[in-house]
Amino acid sequence: MKSQIILKAGKENPVKRFHPWIFSGAIAKIIGSPTDGEAVDVFDSHKNYLATGHYHEGSIAVKIFSFQETDADENFWFDKIQKAYQVRQLIDFETTNCYRLIHGEGDGCPGLIIDFYNGVAVFQAHSIGMYLEKEKIAVALQKVYGDKLIAIYNKSHETLPNQFASTVQNGYLFGACTVPHPVLENGFKFMINWETGQKTGFFLDQRDNRALLAKYSKGKKVLNSFCYSGGFSMYALGAEAELVHSVDVSQKAIDLVTQNIEANNFQGLNHQAYAEDVMKYLKANDQFYDLIVLDPPAYAKNVATRHNAIQGYKRLNTEGFKRLAKGGILFTFSCSQVVDRELFYNTVVSAALEAGRQAKVLHHLTQPADHPVNFFHPEGSYLKGLVLYVE
Repeated sequence: MKSQIILKAGKENPVKRFHPWIFSGAIAKIIGSPTDGEAVDVFDSHKNYLATGHYHEGSIAVKIFSFQETDADENFWFDKIQKAYQVRQLIDFETTNCYRLIHGEGDGCPGLIIDFYNGVAVFQAHSIGMYLEKEKIAVALQKVYGDKLIAIYNKSHETLPNQFASTVQNGYLFGACTVPHPVLENGFKFMINWETGQKTGFFLDQRDNRALLAKYSKGKKVLNSFCYSGGFSMYALGAEAELVHSVDVSQKAIDLVTQNIEANNFQGLNHQAYAEDVMKYLKANDQFYDLIVLDPPAYAKNVATRHNAIQGYKRLNTEGFKRLAKGGILFTFSCSQVVDRELFYNTVVSAALEAGRQAKVLHHLTQPADHPVNFFHPEGSYLKGLVLYVE
């Protein structure tokens, strides 16, 4: 029998509105002795069933994965995976064979990310509860994909809370595959290494924004900063940019850019890659660009670091504005969940004022359809971006 979480009177309202988190302060009583990651049933103060989720001692005490009573067996997880897969079939992937299959709360699976790379599913648990479900989920993935599935790779060591990560090793849950592994995104080739690469191996959430950048790149001098494996760079080169510079502090990232240049047969085009700190590069370089991409890693992981993050975004965008030619285009992003869209917008406005540049907003950008946001969990909207015409 599962342990039971009894909520304080009135604290059931967010759950009834299908919000998937229960905070510790909402709990009146715990019946049983649940351990971290254990599935628990949640009840209101009158002992009416509300939901089932994974327990974890901390601020967010329960992450809900079902609002109907369930034992969360293999059939339950098959239904979850199958529904997510069906949603992805609605998306136009005619020239793309890599996408996000499970996006945490957006797919009713808080704490779980699964990215699909041309036959390989990369499983990444952000909670111990989802990690403990990995065998059931692996079976579900095999049923859903059938012979289209080459392998399932577990890459949870980097994302689990520290107390659990030390006991977890990455590795294959099913099959095997050599890396780097080729994928197609909008017809461009990328070599993916989920074993040693960042995140699950690639930043799938910028797919639509990369395609948009291609429409502005022809004949332009382009800077792709924080380039990682060169996603934006490949699109710019494919769109016949005059020159493309890729900058990332990591030499491993620059090596990936080189691999992707070769995979797309772009060796003869005007491209240079630099393993340098982006801020130092912007300040030291006297090159003016027609199009600049500012796509830094998350500057703020929690509310406590938000102020410093805002200052970081302002400094970065100020330098970006300074390096844009007149009539240039700026693609600027934040993936910090605790920095909302309005705050990011106002920060970029401050940067433009600091740099003495006037700008027009051409596009408001966000994450693509395979990174869905749960209607009742707006916190799942994390990627925000602006495309600016800078006078």
